[in-house]
Amino acid sequence: MPKRSPKISEDLNLNNIVSAQFDEAASLLREPHGLLEQIKRCDNVFQVNFPVKFGNKMKHFSGWRAEHSHHRKPLKGGIRFSPLVTQDEIVALAALMTFKCALVDVPFGGSKGGVAINPREFEERHLEQITRRFTAELIFKNFLGPGVNVPAPDMGTGEREMAWIFDTYDAFYPGGIDNMACVTGKPVTQGGIRGRKEATGRGVQFGIRQVFQYPEDISAAGLEPGLSGKRVVIQGFGNVGYHCACFLLEEDDCKIIAVGGHDGAVYNPKGLDIEKLAKYRKSKRTILGFPGAKTLRDPQAVLEIECDILIAAALENQITLSNADRIRTKILAEAANGPVTPGAEKKLLKRGVLLIPDIFLNAGGVTVSYFEWGKNLAHMRYGRMERRLEEFRGETLVRHLERTGGQRISPSVRKVLVHGAEEVDLVNSGLEETMVNAYEEIRNVFKRRRRVAGLRTAAYVVAIEKIATAYRELGIFP
Repeated sequence: MPKRSPKISEDLNLNNIVSAQFDEAASLLREPHGLLEQIKRCDNVFQVNFPVKFGNKMKHFSGWRAEHSHHRKPLKGGIRFSPLVTQDEIVALAALMTFKCALVDVPFGGSKGGVAINPREFEERHLEQITRRFTAELIFKNFLGPGVNVPAPDMGTGEREMAWIFDTYDAFYPGGIDNMACVTGKPVTQGGIRGRKEATGRGVQFGIRQVFQYPEDISAAGLEPGLSGKRVVIQGFGNVGYHCACFLLEEDDCKIIAVGGHDGAVYNPKGLDIEKLAKYRKSKRTILGFPGAKTLRDPQAVLEIECDILIAAALENQITLSNADRIRTKILAEAANGPVTPGAEKKLLKRGVLLIPDIFLNAGGVTVSYFEWGKNLAHMRYGRMERRLEEFRGETLVRHLERTGGQRISPSVRKVLVHGAEEVDLVNSGLEETMVNAYEEIRNVFKRRRRVAGLRTAAYVVAIEKIATAYRELGIFP
C-alpha cells in the first residue's frame, strides 16, 4: 500500500457537509431564496434524556428524533443505536432522507432518530427496555405514528427493534387498525414485507446496473462496458455490504476481491466466497484470518486496493482529503450516507472517477419501506389475490403454444411463463423501476445542464426542484 500522509484539516461535520452540497445545487436553480431556505432548514428536533432501570441500577441515555421537512407526510427515517450519535448527525441524516425520498418519488418527508449507545454492550432484555422507553418518549411528543412519523432500521437496529417499537405503540393505542404502519422493517410475521431486509443492498445493485446501461459513461471512467468480471471492493460487511456483495457476485458475475470490516479487511485478487465469509464471521465474530485471503489489519486499507468498483458501505467521512489521492478505483459507489467528503469528491472527479451518490444509491431501503407502509395500510399481502390467476393464465398460454406449435416448451421457459408473481417479486420489480427512473432523471440533469459538476449535484437539483414544486402546490410559496 502507498505510504500514509498526515491528515489534512477539513470540515468533517456531516451537517455542514450536507448544507454545502445543498448550497452548490441550489446555486444552479432559479428559485426564491426564501423557498430554498425553507427546503434546507430542519423543521423540528426533539432531544430526550431518559432513565432505564436495570435491576437495582439506573442508567441514563440520550436520544434524538429530527423532522427535517413536512412537505410530504408522514415523515420517514431510520433509528440508529450507536455511541457516535449526535444531534448534528441526526439532523444531517434527516435532511438526506428528505432529498432521497424526493429523488425516488417516495411521498414522505425526511426524518431520522438515534440513541447514543453501543448495542453490543447490552443484553437483549436491556436493549428491549431502552427501545421501548425511547419509543414511549417519541409517542409522548407526537414524533411517532402511521400518519405522523414512521421509523425504520438503521445502524445498530433491525427487525427485532422494529417489532418492539410496533408493540409499544400498539399498547399505547389499542385497537388502532393501522398501528402496524407506525414503523417499517418489521419481521414478516409482524406485518413486515418480503425483501425489506436486503432492500438497500438490492437497491445498490440495481443502481450500479443502471449506470452500466450507458457504455459511453463507463468507457469515460476507463472501464469496458458490462458488469461481468468487474473487480469489486466493499468497505462495510453489515446488512448492506453483505447483500450487495451477494447480488453482484451471484447475479452479475462480479468478482468481490476485498471486504472490509470495523477491525480490518480480507483480500484475494482471485475473488472471495461471500457466503463462506459470512459464515466465518458468524462463528469467529470477525472476518480477519479468513482462509485463502490476505488479512489487512488497518480498516482503512481496503479503500486503497486497486479495483473497478469501490462500494463504501460503512460510515460517513471515510474518504477524505487525507486519503483521496490513494483511492484507486474507476467507480466509487456510496452505499453508506456521506462516505466521501466534498474536498475528496472534487479530487476524485478531477481524476475522472465516476461517483454514484448516496441519496440515489442507498434509497432502496426507504423505497421498500414505502411498500411495507402501504401494505400495512391496505391490510393485504402483495400478490395474494392475483398470483394463482397469473399462474392459470400462464399455464393456459403454454398449453396453447404447445398444441399449435406441436412442440413442448423447455422446462426453464415454462417455469418463467407459468410463474405467478409473489410478494418479493413485486417488491424487487417496484424497487428496480424506482432506481431506473431516478437514475434517468439524475443523468439527464447531469448531461444537459451546464455547471453541474457530478452526479451528486445533479441528484440534489432533481430533489430540490421536486420539493419546491410540492411547496408551491401546497400554497406555501407563490
